[in-house]
Amino acid sequence: MFDQLNALVTEHAGSPWVLAAVLTLAALDAFIPPLPSESVVIGLSAIAADTGHPNRWALFACAAVGAFLGDNLTYTMGRHSPLRRWIAGHPRLEKAFSRAAVELDRRGAFAILAARYVPIGRIAVNLTAGAVQFPRARFVGLSALAALTWAAYSVAIGSLAGHWIESTPLAGAALGIVIALALGFLVDLVLNRVVRRRVS
Repeated sequence: MFDQLNALVTEHAGSPWVLAAVLTLAALDAFIPPLPSESVVIGLSAIAADTGHPNRWALFACAAVGAFLGDNLTYTMGRHSPLRRWIAGHPRLEKAFSRAAVELDRRGAFAILAARYVPIGRIAVNLTAGAVQFPRARFVGLSALAALTWAAYSVAIGSLAGHWIESTPLAGAALGIVIALALGFLVDLVLNRVVRRRVS
């Protein structure tokens, strides 16, 4: 079914509805991992490199906005879920939850940016961030950066090496994860230095 959806979207690359479909797929993909948003964006970008349709800037914008909306919706679901009540009275779960909150506080950028490229990890991190009350303003900023880098990566890969990535999807996924890890590490490093300077 998802292969058919992927083919349908890429076959209608010049249609006006295709960008709305990309935005919707990228949003839903935040909490329904099997949806092929990344492969659709890469495929459409490869087509755009040959035909000029769809516009790659518009494709980038729709992918980024969809990813941002989906990640923040997942965060909100976690924030308002009964997850905290479910684990109350279960010492191991409470301990794991507390550890997750500490890790997000220390390495939030690393976790959130890296998770954007890992379907199940993305849901887990975003839900947990909401459930442990990770600051919303910080999450919004980091999820915006994650969405922008993911959309830029997907469009760039489709434009520069669409056919190669299509035949070796694991290599494309690995490249995205490496980029996200490096960016997350750098953002965390900068944020931690800023915090230490303010404290001192």
